[in-house]
Amino acid sequence: MRIADANWQDVEAYLTRDDRCVLPFGSTEQHAGLSLCVDAILAERVAVEAAEPLGVPVYPAMPFGLAPYFAAFPGSVSLRVETLLAVARDLIESVAASGFRRILLVNGHGGNAPVGALAQQMMTERPSLSIKFHNWYNASRTWAAAMAADPSASHGNWFENFPWTRLPHAPAPEGRKAAVNTALMKASPPAKVREMLGDGSFGGPWQMPDVVTQAIWDTGVAETREALEGPWH
Repeated sequence: MRIADANWQDVEAYLTRDDRCVLPFGSTEQHAGLSLCVDAILAERVAVEAAEPLGVPVYPAMPFGLAPYFAAFPGSVSLRVETLLAVARDLIESVAASGFRRILLVNGHGGNAPVGALAQQMMTERPSLSIKFHNWYNASRTWAAAMAADPSASHGNWFENFPWTRLPHAPAPEGRKAAVNTALMKASPPAKVREMLGDGSFGGPWQMPDVVTQAIWDTGVAETREALEGPWH
């Protein structure tokens, strides 16, 4: 259930029978020829598909995260670490004030890892809360399925290329791109990162057959649903 499809009375009624909710976290950053909002699109969609059979409400994805390394790519947005953590804390405290006690944070962007540490800290401060930080894309079975399809699975390549992240005016190139030196990239300033990445992909095929990516997606939805089902304290 998308929160966008509910009113406050619906949420009040829901909270009489369940106390779970989902907060997706994404990012707005370059993804080669794909949408700048890939991470937010995927985090929210996987959360909605996972939660739908359970009737658990899903909030709109937080669209901004930590992506300072892509600052030289126009359209990319990055928060400061302290800003992201402050926003994440406010979101968690707000839904907790509404009555949600079991909160699943579905993350679609690796740079948002500090939010996972914040979740642990908040549970020491508020033992009544049970908070999970779930990186949907590298949950064990999802990541294994991606590696089995092609071990190049990474940023801006086929692994993030779904019908719902593509742009009609920017078809994927044919073939595969040589892998970039990610260790050097992580040690470089934004202008150098753009020079190294070219179009922005980290390498590998830009697109795979939809039947391949759909199977990986279905696994991601299933693992996200399992995280939502439990265990919870």
